[in-house]
Amino acid sequence: MSVTLERPGAERGAPPARPRPGLRRSADWARRAPLLPALVFMIVVTQLPFVATLVISFMNWNAYYPHARGFAGLDNYARVLTDVNTRNAIVVTIELTVVVVLVSLVLGMAIALLLDRKFLGRGAVRTMMIAPFLVVPVAAALVWKHAIFNPEYGLINGVLKWIWSLFGSSSPPQPDWISAFPLGAIEMTLIWQWTPFMMLILLAGLQSRPLDVIEAARIDGAGSWQIFRYMTFPHLRQYLELGGLLGAIYIVQTFDPVFVITSGGLGTANLPYIIYQTFYLAHDYGRASAAGVITLIGTILIATLALRTVSTLFRQEAGR
Repeated sequence: MSVTLERPGAERGAPPARPRPGLRRSADWARRAPLLPALVFMIVVTQLPFVATLVISFMNWNAYYPHARGFAGLDNYARVLTDVNTRNAIVVTIELTVVVVLVSLVLGMAIALLLDRKFLGRGAVRTMMIAPFLVVPVAAALVWKHAIFNPEYGLINGVLKWIWSLFGSSSPPQPDWISAFPLGAIEMTLIWQWTPFMMLILLAGLQSRPLDVIEAARIDGAGSWQIFRYMTFPHLRQYLELGGLLGAIYIVQTFDPVFVITSGGLGTANLPYIIYQTFYLAHDYGRASAAGVITLIGTILIATLALRTVSTLFRQEAGR
């Protein structure tokens, strides 16, 4: 006669034994260990400089007065918020962001609607339309400053001279566009560069439309304007919000066109340029850090709205 010995809890139908806490922790660390170098790198590159900037923003630190260095509390923030130049820079930043984002969205939607149609060479045209967004911002600003806005040999004045010659005029107007419209010149440069970005987002939204519903609406007698107003535009609403919010995050931090085209003069200095002047020219590290922290807080608020919009968009796409 044979006797079979079974462990307690090994009866048929009993739940399997749970792994010991030590083994479970080891397995968790084995999964997380490959991510630790990337996490450490991100902390060193992003978080430590921010902590240093935050600490310096509470200090009275000016390179011209090295012996007066010390704790300043909230004085730097008060100086930033009460300074006339900073308040003007905030207004310029808001105006620049709103104008560029809205005009880029409108132009991007118009171009996306055109490129959504089928025609010969559509792929090549799409590639060419994306090209301005791939240009380095400094190079784009230099092109617009010297090749387009220049009063002597710029493209705009060259076209005006040609038009005036058609009417027999020998002295066409040659305005200096940057001096006459300094902020408008920067806005045109940014609109030219950011319209392809908006076009890409809206074109992706157009290609995700339910074509069977649109075809049914056409069969029922709906016109092109009715389809756009009641079907296409509501479908693009979240794509418009996404493009606007992401564009605003980057345009708030615009520095290159302001520096290259006007050097912050003629009332075009925005917040990033004011920070540059305060840090590199005035060497007031405490006040520049306070201005940077204030700008970062505003950017984080916009980024939070953008992330919420993106998450809502992804949830709705996943629920289809």
